[in-house]
Amino acid sequence: MQILIALSDFRRRRACERREPVNATRKWAPGVLLACGLFLLNASHASGPLDLNELRGRVIYLDFWASWCAPCRQSFPWLQAMKNAYERQGLTVIAVNLDHNRSDAERFLQRFHPDFDVRFDPQGVVAQQFKVAGMPTSVVIDRHGLQRFVHIGFRPADRAPYAEEVRQLLEER
Repeated sequence: MQILIALSDFRRRRACERREPVNATRKWAPGVLLACGLFLLNASHASGPLDLNELRGRVIYLDFWASWCAPCRQSFPWLQAMKNAYERQGLTVIAVNLDHNRSDAERFLQRFHPDFDVRFDPQGVVAQQFKVAGMPTSVVIDRHGLQRFVHIGFRPADRAPYAEEVRQLLEER
């Protein structure tokens, strides 16, 4: 079992464009995010820690990002478009920021104004749980809590295949 301690910013940047194949066997532990204590970035939308059990029955697109990540700047408008297009069919988008300095993340968010759920994980606790190896890393979880797809990096050419994966999971019951 690989244990991922903290990746340096250099290593994260270097791994930014790597891709990881589909992993359909990993099941997330109930309350993993609850135990890690993720909090919303925007205090006006503050809520308690996120519990993935509350989202059972929905497809979850869990995206780990950082303000310094160039592919993250490309993925954020796509994430918003996906949320807008598929939320009613059962998609939940959650973006988890890994910046150590919260103000860097807030400046990034002011540029993109997402209306999907954004969480702050400066210690990388949740990133360790999901074995994040590059920025951005996306974990796509099906309605039954199975981790079905993992993507490392984001390019414009990835939009169509990633969207097809989401549509495929939304069609499954």
